[in-house]
Amino acid sequence: MDLNLRKAILENVTDNDKSQLEATIVDAIQSGEEKMLPGLGVLFELIWQQSSQTEQQEMLDALEQGVKQAH
Repeated sequence: MDLNLRKAILENVTDNDKSQLEATIVDAIQSGEEKMLPGLGVLFELIWQQSSQTEQQEMLDALEQGVKQAH
């Protein structure tokens, strides 16, 4: 991903509180638009970087289950 895109996405959410961040995530998922995927990816990157190894393992477990259920 282009670093300018990452920077733009981060600048768009820098001052958002929890409820605004949640609304952004929910809206992106519900819209199902491909153009929202880079933003979700940047947000996930932040979550991943701020998480402990235990939390990362929990996310991987949830992701694995989600992938299995999607098929």
